[in-house]
Amino acid sequence: MNKLFGGPVLPTLLKLAVASVIIGILLAFFGIRPVDLWSDFLDTVARIWHMGFDAIDWSVRYFLLGAVVVVPIWLFVRLWTFLVEKK
Repeated sequence: MNKLFGGPVLPTLLKLAVASVIIGILLAFFGIRPVDLWSDFLDTVARIWHMGFDAIDWSVRYFLLGAVVVVPIWLFVRLWTFLVEKK
């Protein structure tokens, strides 16, 4: 159990309690509430999630746009090479 807590259990819990009270006082001084922290955290996760899908949408759009040009040229070159090698 000491390895899990990084030392004796009771002093570690006491240190965590004191640190939590100090941080709580500082956050209250700045007008930050626990609900605001969770809300901001979840909003950040949602934004990152949407940014990821926006990046996928962006890359698929440009992939398809480029493929409209590249694939026919590639197909033409392959067919031309095949026909030239047959002769």
